[in-house]
Amino acid sequence: MADLHETIKKDIQIWKFSFYGFFKNLRFFEPYLYIYFISLGFSLFYIGILFAIREITVYILEVPTGVFADNYGKKKSLYLCFTSYIISFVLFFLSKSLYLASLGMVFYGIGEAFRSGTHKALIYAYLEKKGWFSEKAFVYGRTRSFSLLGSAVSSFLSIIFVLNIPHLRWIFIITIIPYILDFILITTYPDDIDEKTHTEFSIKAFISSMFFKIKSIFKNIYIVKVLLSSSLYDGIFKSIKDYIQPILKDMIMAGGIILISSQTQEANVKIILGIIYGIFYITSSSVSRNVYRLLKYAKSYALLNILFDLMGAIFVLLYFIIKAKYLLVVILLYFVLYLMKDARRPLVVDVLGDVMKKEQRATVLSLDSEIRAIFMALFAPSFGFISDRLGIYTAFLLSGIFMLIVNRFIYIKEAKS
Repeated sequence: MADLHETIKKDIQIWKFSFYGFFKNLRFFEPYLYIYFISLGFSLFYIGILFAIREITVYILEVPTGVFADNYGKKKSLYLCFTSYIISFVLFFLSKSLYLASLGMVFYGIGEAFRSGTHKALIYAYLEKKGWFSEKAFVYGRTRSFSLLGSAVSSFLSIIFVLNIPHLRWIFIITIIPYILDFILITTYPDDIDEKTHTEFSIKAFISSMFFKIKSIFKNIYIVKVLLSSSLYDGIFKSIKDYIQPILKDMIMAGGIILISSQTQEANVKIILGIIYGIFYITSSSVSRNVYRLLKYAKSYALLNILFDLMGAIFVLLYFIIKAKYLLVVILLYFVLYLMKDARRPLVVDVLGDVMKKEQRATVLSLDSEIRAIFMALFAPSFGFISDRLGIYTAFLLSGIFMLIVNRFIYIKEAKS
């Protein structure tokens, strides 16, 4: 097994898969996105609406783009993905109103819809071709670790950028560069892992194929349960993960915390946020790379259940910690949440990989993102609304109680062979 892992680590295409994730996650704007929108005069509720717009776009397009990838080529889907992302960055750069920001979210959602599940399906195809499919948890954990390393590098570099650009909006233009590099990298992927089943596009055949695949997937109750657990967990996490920005900003400004005396308090907030995100992602990268080791002690499905309940419990705890304004404990708990999120994703891929059919892969993984989009479209504005009126800590409390209850109904058991 160790020799096989070493062989996989040296494989050129595995390295390409890894660098794809590294470049994709060079989103230099991420530590400051909420702060940027707040600087435009948007309330937390309106920011929630923006994220809901993105997720509604994903919801509408997710399954059609997954079927498109399965039928007409996954590389072609990724070309469309990165083109849409770049358009969204330009629109965010130009945004001075809710209208342009909303349009930017629409194009970002289009990019997400074409991307989600597509690259994982390429990895599945390559592993089958090489006879390495049993090592999917190891490989996906490794490639995802590079994605998280990219996020860490992005967070540290973003500190330099935000302190030296004329306005925060320029961070979106800088982000375009790694996305162009990823576009070029995709062109070097071998064509025999594209697995397209149609050479000519037909609307009738496309719609027929889409409904047939969706119907067959929803007949499998086990897949449906895994998808609900995965998408609900990710949807809630994505709805609240960047609330650390306004939480820390308020606490740092109120406490007069200064990291670098030569910088303004506002600049110190940006520096601290960049460092925090960087540390989060560096550690998450190591967790993702090594999560396969946990499979020696527990099955993937069991770990999914444990992590779901644990996140709910942490949300409840954050209610008390944020209310008491314990800054370091807030950071620590957010740190744990990020580690759990990035440990859980390879486990979902491992469980689904054993139960879904080859010709369903991109579609199943797209359904995962689509259901997540539904949840996030509901949770993001709801969380913002509650936060504006009752405080962010109350929104955490309600989310935690909800998770602990709902997991009793979607508890995952071992798949029947």
